[in-house]
Amino acid sequence: MAGLAIVVVTYNSEDVVEACLAALAAYEVVVVDNASTDRTVERALGGRVIANASNRGFAAAVNQGFQATSSDLVLIMNPDVRVSSSLEPLARVCREFGVAGGRLTDAAGNTQEGFTIRRFPTCGVLALELLGLNRVWPGNPWNREYRYLDRDLSKGGPADQPAGAFLMVRRDVWITLGGMDESFWPVWFEDVDFCRRAVEAGFSVQYVPETAAFHSGGHSIKKIDGASRQLYWYDSLLRYAGKHFRPGEYRILCLAGAFGVSLRTVAAMIQERSLRPVENCLRILKFVGRRLVSRPPSGLAQRPGSEY
Repeated sequence: MAGLAIVVVTYNSEDVVEACLAALAAYEVVVVDNASTDRTVERALGGRVIANASNRGFAAAVNQGFQATSSDLVLIMNPDVRVSSSLEPLARVCREFGVAGGRLTDAAGNTQEGFTIRRFPTCGVLALELLGLNRVWPGNPWNREYRYLDRDLSKGGPADQPAGAFLMVRRDVWITLGGMDESFWPVWFEDVDFCRRAVEAGFSVQYVPETAAFHSGGHSIKKIDGASRQLYWYDSLLRYAGKHFRPGEYRILCLAGAFGVSLRTVAAMIQERSLRPVENCLRILKFVGRRLVSRPPSGLAQRPGSEY
């Protein structure tokens, strides 16, 4: 398809990257690898590969991919996504509106509800996430609204935030916004932030169910150790809150994070019959405490320093 390039960001993705790229043989593909230690680069056949010497994070890798192509439309994809239908409906809508996401499915072809599209999170919704209540009571009305569980996903139209795992962006939108914010490192909330800034800049974000892709889910995330993964999630969530919420709401979320990790730690200690989870809890409490008394992050920034 003329005028369309695809950027696939990989990280230790040797077991999925070949199937992903095989479904994209007809397109210009740029693979940006974030310092994989497996055979991802060797198996990334059929695409131009940019091999980073260090893990620059998802947002920075996406920006690299955009800069490596001049196509008017760029489809951002995770390596555990395999396109299963025409990209033309998605491209047509993206050309008109600026940002568009397709429908992600499981192996049986069922739409991945709660993940494919979401509404922009509020302070209350993120507090429920931090406290773990959305996991314990997923059917609560706030979570249903946040995850679009009240919407028929067979019908397209405006949507706040399609998943960054399968997101198409028109180049002028990316240029206007200055790309993705690389301070969301290594992952999480960079796609939410990007879509929110796009809407605030006057562009429209659309959901296009006619274009579908299989998504195995959580592939690269699982390659990060559990303790670091949890800390990165807290960091990115609070960065998003610092950019888009009032200072009082940001500090409420810091407190919710401290209380939530304490609850999770107690539950883990009981389940494991061990004090091992305490070490990670103290690490996160220290991090959240520093965020609580510091100035909330705001604006585009580069990758954070060693603040963990």
